[in-house]
Amino acid sequence: TCLNVGCIPSKALLHASELFDEAAHGAMARHGIKLGKVEIDVAAMQAEKSAAVGDLTGGIAFLFTKNKVDWIKGYASFRDAHTIEVAGKAHSAKDIVIATGSSVTPLPGVEVDNDKGVIVDSTGALVLPAVPKSMVVIGGGVIGLEMGSVYARLGTKVTVVEYLDRLIPGNDAEVAKTFQRILGKQGLAFTLGAAVQGATVEGGKATVTYKLRKDDSTHTI
Repeated sequence: TCLNVGCIPSKALLHASELFDEAAHGAMARHGIKLGKVEIDVAAMQAEKSAAVGDLTGGIAFLFTKNKVDWIKGYASFRDAHTIEVAGKAHSAKDIVIATGSSVTPLPGVEVDNDKGVIVDSTGALVLPAVPKSMVVIGGGVIGLEMGSVYARLGTKVTVVEYLDRLIPGNDAEVAKTFQRILGKQGLAFTLGAAVQGATVEGGKATVTYKLRKDDSTHTI
């Protein structure tokens, strides 16, 4: 997950968006670096991200070969405590480590379809072919905020809808407060204490419905 659709591609996009923001909004100009009109080439940005992923995954594949590690690709199931089966073939070992990566927690009423590119999870957000005009991030967790930060820097109007009254639950409250202030300066808006009821798609656009916990009032974005 980390190398293919996690930390590595997201950090590549974060880096690209930071460079764009510095060029487009005067950070370079303050140091005497003058530029013309700054534009974002999403295809080139995605290609650079994919190259980073390819280099690192390719490096691991090389290390497997160099160290005579067998790499078996496919779905596995256990026959017993020391044997797994992949594509009808059994493989035995003294110890087996289960490291499956992660999947997105489903949210009732919100149907993710990465192929359509409107309601996407973190994997789909890594490969959007264009910078959207607006985006709703459901949940104030680290991954959603990371991707929201990428697109906010590229010009997207980003709104974060979080059920609790704070961001990054489970982290230190003072850190969360400071983090929200930093993201706010980047242009992200926050609707806290809001329970998402569902999301629908029509005409290539999504509508998100949520209820404010303080008064149970219903709103849409």
